Amino acid sequence: MSSPSDARRAQFEGEALPHLDAVYRVALRLAGDRSEAEDLAQETMLKAFRAWEQYRPGTNAKAWLLTILRHTFINRYRRAKHRRETVDVHEIEPFTVFREVQDVDPEGSFFARIVDDEVLRAIDALPPDFRETLVLSDVEGLSYAEIADVVGVPVGTVKSRLFRARQLLQKWLYAYAVEMGYVRRGGP
Repeated sequence: MSSPSDARRAQFEGEALPHLDAVYRVALRLAGDRSEAEDLAQETMLKAFRAWEQYRPGTNAKAWLLTILRHTFINRYRRAKHRRETVDVHEIEPFTVFREVQDVDPEGSFFARIVDDEVLRAIDALPPDFRETLVLSDVEGLSYAEIADVVGVPVGTVKSRLFRARQLLQKWLYAYAVEMGYVRRGGP
């Protein structure tokens, strides 16, 4: 006969553990360091297991886990009192550099075709709020509403951050995309 703790463990393993890779990927983008990402992922899963009775079976376990990850990261960040460089979003000039693909690819799937070390370095260089939103959307495939729940901001803020993150990536990666043949150098 199985105990309630065995049933709890089996449920956790069935619903939460399949998302461990996603938790690690997001942790890596947030922390920027493999060792720190491993610690964050492990701490997230431990917290999730301890709070498993708060999870509603059948709901979005991935979003629930990523919310725990985000809070864990923020708490570690605050404890370390480490200040990162930020960008004032109002000072970012509006631009569009990938004219060749903007109309046929408005949601950024263009980047999914060219993700490599150069792109990952550019993602890691994004301001934290932009990076987090971009990773949750374009890497993990969460919807605007799911990201809003995970991050704790309105959907409009999610859309704005994602738009600005993609603009920055376009600006930073334009020369690289031309060099690799992903886009043709455009005229004025």
